[in-house]
Amino acid sequence: MADEITWDDVERFWQGESDALLNISEDDTTPQLYVSSETREVLEALLGEADPQASLTEADDDEILEMAWEERPHAWSVVPFDELVPRWKVLRIDDVDLFDRDLDLTSYPLAVDIVVEGDTDGELASAMAGEGMQLTNRDTDRMTVLIMTGVTALVRATAHEMELNGVLYPAEYIGPTLQSADLLHISNEIPFAENCPPPDRNSGSLVFCSDPRYIELLRHVGADIIELTGNHFQDYGSQATLDTLEMYREEGWPYYGGGADLEDASKAIEVEHNDNTFSFIGCNPVGPEFAWATAERPGSAPCDYEFMHGELNRLSEEVDVPIATWQYWEFYHYEPTPQQQADFRAMVDAGAKIVSGSQAHHPQAIEFYNDSFIHYGLGNLFFDQMWSIGTRQIVVDRHVIYDGRHLSTELLTYMLENFSQPRPTTDAERRQMLSSIFQASGW
Repeated sequence: MADEITWDDVERFWQGESDALLNISEDDTTPQLYVSSETREVLEALLGEADPQASLTEADDDEILEMAWEERPHAWSVVPFDELVPRWKVLRIDDVDLFDRDLDLTSYPLAVDIVVEGDTDGELASAMAGEGMQLTNRDTDRMTVLIMTGVTALVRATAHEMELNGVLYPAEYIGPTLQSADLLHISNEIPFAENCPPPDRNSGSLVFCSDPRYIELLRHVGADIIELTGNHFQDYGSQATLDTLEMYREEGWPYYGGGADLEDASKAIEVEHNDNTFSFIGCNPVGPEFAWATAERPGSAPCDYEFMHGELNRLSEEVDVPIATWQYWEFYHYEPTPQQQADFRAMVDAGAKIVSGSQAHHPQAIEFYNDSFIHYGLGNLFFDQMWSIGTRQIVVDRHVIYDGRHLSTELLTYMLENFSQPRPTTDAERRQMLSSIFQASGW
């Protein structure tokens, strides 16, 4: 559950002090450090020879992750940046975030310079010009931070608070995090409508619309990709849906999972950033029928699994990170259902590297399946459900892609306040939320 450590604790651990880094294990057990022989040499260059009392195990590169997982949470490791995988949780050191593209590497204690030596200029040039030679294994020009979110529904009490406090009010605390993404995914379930009535925070109606002015909130947080699998996208009729699509086009935001007709709604979109390529495809298996796009009507994409699996198979050969999301059935518990697991895993089997449940009003489990990442439900982002701890809990997934490969995922946690504002969790709230999610994940 630890999110960060101090460099002082690392040094004390290396010197054999048994009370160092206990926050990793959380039960006063000294964690075991697993490293390769090559990494150990680097650490010895930084820290000197390890004390014989240090809890350290040297292992082959391909064994370290499995060994650490077997011993979790009593294990940690040091691995090269470009060898990270999502099953590793990356810890901040002295509050330094390794994925901050503005990071001054001189402030990061595990940044190591490599020296090339040669007798002549020609030898040096030859060594530096070797095939595949990279001067750094952390080049921010090859890194993409993709943030994915859950339900956005700017209606009812959320919209009421926006009218009282300003359209940007929901983003007061979470805005900077969303804005930091290179690519920000927003799943907006609601159409914008010129004839949308003033919001009623106590309305019992489930027919929703948003004032077109509210698009400024999506613009402010830095939306890049819009998911339209939601089951309320046709609530205000086809004209409002088509007008909303035009608003997205004017903003330059590609959309998927919904569209002007069945073909438009079903298509995958492809996005590129820093030479990392992504595809997004989504669908709505739930309905209701009037929400689904047809050959003559706009709406969300009904799930044609044969088509989606075929597209994912094709896209897995064409892009680095194929992504599947959807408006699945909604469950107000952390555990995925057996059918949910089967359906989400089938997307991975077809070629998806990330599968994300955008439907959830309550966070759900995560799973590493066949070298892919599944999040069964993230919970709400901007929606007014304050009636339980689960519906107030919000997870934002920060995925880091490097050189065409999914390197890491961080679960950012928030709590909904005042029916509209996600705020960062306290330490106790984060612990409770992640404990529930991890338990439901079988960990």
